[in-house]
Amino acid sequence: MSGESSAQPPAAVGLRRDAVGLREVLFQSVTAMAPAAAVAASIPSGAAFAGGSLPLSVLVALVACLFTASCVAELARELPAAGSVATYAAQGLRPAVGFLVGWGYVFVEALVPPLLLLQLGFTTAGTLHQEWSSYPADLWWPWSLAGAAVITVTGYLGVRASARFGTVLGVFEVLVFLVFAVWLIGKAGADNTLSVFGTSHTADGYGGVGGVFAGSVYTVLAFAGFEAAAPLAEETRDPRRTMHRAVLGAALAIGVFYVVTTYAMTVYFGPDRFGEFGASGAASWEGVARASFGLFWVLVFLAVVNSTIANANACANVSTRTAFALARIRVLPRVLATLHPRHRSPVAGVAVQAVVAVGAVLGLGFAYDPVTAFLLLATVIVTVVIGVYIVVNLACAGYFLRRGRPALKPVRHLLFPLLGIAAFVPALLTAAGLPVFDFVTPLTAPVSYAGPVVGGWMAAGAVVLLALVRRHPERISETARVHLDETEPAAPAQNGAVQR
Repeated sequence: MSGESSAQPPAAVGLRRDAVGLREVLFQSVTAMAPAAAVAASIPSGAAFAGGSLPLSVLVALVACLFTASCVAELARELPAAGSVATYAAQGLRPAVGFLVGWGYVFVEALVPPLLLLQLGFTTAGTLHQEWSSYPADLWWPWSLAGAAVITVTGYLGVRASARFGTVLGVFEVLVFLVFAVWLIGKAGADNTLSVFGTSHTADGYGGVGGVFAGSVYTVLAFAGFEAAAPLAEETRDPRRTMHRAVLGAALAIGVFYVVTTYAMTVYFGPDRFGEFGASGAASWEGVARASFGLFWVLVFLAVVNSTIANANACANVSTRTAFALARIRVLPRVLATLHPRHRSPVAGVAVQAVVAVGAVLGLGFAYDPVTAFLLLATVIVTVVIGVYIVVNLACAGYFLRRGRPALKPVRHLLFPLLGIAAFVPALLTAAGLPVFDFVTPLTAPVSYAGPVVGGWMAAGAVVLLALVRRHPERISETARVHLDETEPAAPAQNGAVQR
């Protein structure tokens, strides 16, 4: 009996292998970027600085983000692991760094679903109240709980159901906004102009390149999530090839989508008054749809709602897979590595994610209000995620330097990481509200609590790290382990790189 048990292949006790393909993991990253919500809410925040030159800001942000996406894609191809960014940092830098990256990444990815569920709640309640005044504007929480139930069920049913669900949602939201964009471009007629890709339409007080740069810093935040395919590596067919294509493909495709949709609205609304454009009211995507395109605004509204659910679903996959990867090497509680016997889904992680989502939504939503709670969680999440991107850029350079000259491509593995770091440092300072640039607004309470929350969580991680290094150092070393390789021929180590 013991001989038969030990002879079982690792796949029998791990995540379900070969469950999804390129299409599903591509949309895992696409929906994690929440393209409809980003176009309608996140990107317009840059209009206050870039004005009618916002399409150029989006283009600059796309180029900047592709540097980091390239680094993530390179590492995802080399290291297909559910631990994703934690494994990359462990292999490219040190296992202790990998642990801290994983510690922070699990925390913020678990907070993304409640963030989106809050948006789902207040967006739906506000729209219903606007259409039917008898509906209470503050009755947002039933919609948030309904969304939580949906993502919990899809997570329980396994990656195949969850990823396919995300694909359907992702296709819908992208198509709605693309159709609307084409419509806007057609309606703009002779007002179509490439001057929006120059610096002549920036907002008052932010002239020229400075306004474009300020707008791009805010726009960079809309790209967060392009790496979300990576934690599904162990459940994906041909993961080394598929992960690389999914991460880069999602960043490039949604970046082009952002450029096209922002261009369309800019030329339709008017470049010289686009500094007034925002996320709500008449000067917004929904406002323009309501005023000019009849019931089409309903599709825009549904696409944004759809985007919140799709994003929550994708990030729940990320948090549960990353937690599973860290739990199976026992740096997080082992219960988080519990898998459903049929669906091979990390059911304990799914349950914990559901509790965290509902607790954060109701706790913060009622303690403050859903919009304030949304801003607080968003600030916590973006601060950590951008920090993770910076570390992953460093890890890319470190990993390929350690592998030696045959594997090292100086532009892809050294220059791109440097440019990626340069792109995300201003975004990190902006997200944290540190007034290094004149366009950065200092954060006010309770959003300003994000810094202490992040600092406290990472300090707790440092304490856990010290305890593990002292008592179980082998567990920290396991952060660099690529479990998928255990069912493949072992690759020889090169110049000190860990190959398992």
